[in-house]
Amino acid sequence: MHWFTQLFMLFVLLGTALRAWLNQRQVVAVCRHRDRVPEAFAARIDLESHRKAADYTVARARLARWLNLIDTVILLLLTLGGGIAIMDRVWSLTDWSPLWRGAAVILSIVLLTSLLELPFSIYRTFGIESRFGFNRITPRLFIADLLKGLLLGMALGLPLLFVVLLLMERAGSAWWLLTWLVFSGFSIFMQWLWPVAIAPLFNKFTPLTDESLKQRLEALLQRCGFTSQGVFVMDGSLRSTHGNAYFTGFGRSKRIVFFDTLIHPTEPAATPPLQPAEVEAVLAHELGHFKLHHIRSGLVVSLVSSFLGLALLGQLASWPAFYQALGVAQPSNHAALLLFMLALPVFTFFTTPLGAWWSRRHEFQADEFAASVAHAGDLAAALVKLNRDNGSTLTPDPLHSAFYDSHPPTPIRVARLQRLAAARA
Repeated sequence: MHWFTQLFMLFVLLGTALRAWLNQRQVVAVCRHRDRVPEAFAARIDLESHRKAADYTVARARLARWLNLIDTVILLLLTLGGGIAIMDRVWSLTDWSPLWRGAAVILSIVLLTSLLELPFSIYRTFGIESRFGFNRITPRLFIADLLKGLLLGMALGLPLLFVVLLLMERAGSAWWLLTWLVFSGFSIFMQWLWPVAIAPLFNKFTPLTDESLKQRLEALLQRCGFTSQGVFVMDGSLRSTHGNAYFTGFGRSKRIVFFDTLIHPTEPAATPPLQPAEVEAVLAHELGHFKLHHIRSGLVVSLVSSFLGLALLGQLASWPAFYQALGVAQPSNHAALLLFMLALPVFTFFTTPLGAWWSRRHEFQADEFAASVAHAGDLAAALVKLNRDNGSTLTPDPLHSAFYDSHPPTPIRVARLQRLAAARA
C-alpha cells in the first residue's frame, strides 16, 4: 500500500472519529442542561422553549452522526473503492473528446453524491424542521428550489468547469495560475451578481415599508456613512420561521437584508419578534461587518486559499502516485480535479477551529461596533429573542462550538454586550 494511501486513510479515520466524538459531546452537554434554563436567561426564556431548543439540537446532532458515516462511506467508495475509475470507464465508451468526457465524469459524480444526500435533506426539512414547528416549505416549493438550484449550478458551473479543463489541457504548467485568475474574477463577479440577480430567483426582496422604522434605520445608515441599494425585507417565512439578517454584495450592489420573521409576526396573533430599537441594533451589527471590512477580508482570504490550493493541485496533478494512491489507475485532468476536491477536506478539516475562531472574532468586533452606534442592551435583547425563536441551544459543548460555530454562543455574546452597556452607562 502506497504511503499516501495510508496517510489518506489515517486522516479519514481520524476525521470521522473526531466528528463522532464532538457530536457525542454536544448531545451530552445539551441533554445535561435540558431541564434548567441558565440563570442569566431565566427571566427571558421559559423552560418549555429551552427544552425545545435542546431537543431540536439533539435531533440535528443525531442526523449529523449518520451523515458523518454516510459521507465517509461515499468518500471511500469514490476513491479507494474505485468509484471515480468506474465512472471514467463508463464515459470512455463514448467517442467524446477528453474535455467533454471529463466534464461528464465530474458532473456525474456531483449529481450522484447530491442524489445520495437528498433523502437526508428531505428528512431534515420535513422531519426535524416540521416536528419542531420551523418548517413552512411545501413539497412543491422544495422541488422547485432543487430544480432551480440544479439549473443555476449548471448555467454557472459548467462554463467555469469547461474553462478549467481547457486550461489544464492547453495552458501547460501555468494552468493553475491562469485558473486562479479565472476563479478570482468569477468569485468577485458572483459577489456582485448574487444579491441583484440570483437571490431574487429564490426569494422576494421588498424595500422596508414601515415608515417609522425606515426613518430610524436610515438615520443609522447616515450616521455610519453607509450608502447602498437600501434595506430590504426577504420573505424568509415562505420556507421557515427562523429569523436572520445579513449584509451582502459590494459596490453599488451591496444591501442589508432582514428576514420578514424578524420584523413581522410569524402568526396573526403573535408579537413581532424584535422591537424597533432591537432591529436598529441588529442593523448596526451588520453595518459593523461592512465598516470593519469583514466582507472584503473574507474575499481576500478566499482568494489566497484558492491560490495555495490550486498551486498544490498543480503539483499533485503531475504526480502519478496521487492518482494511484486514491484509486484511479489512469491519470487525467478531470480525475485530478475530482480527487483533489474529495481529498483536500479530509486534511483541512483539522484546521476548522481556526476558521471558526476568525469568524467569531469578526462577530465580536461587529457587536462592539453596534454598541458604539446603537445600544448594546438592545442588541443583547435581540440576540436572546433570536436564540429562542431559532431554537438555538444556550448550552453548547465548548469544543463542539469551537469547531463548528461561526458565531459565538449566545451567553458569551450577551455577557460581553452587557459589560459594554454597563461601561457606557
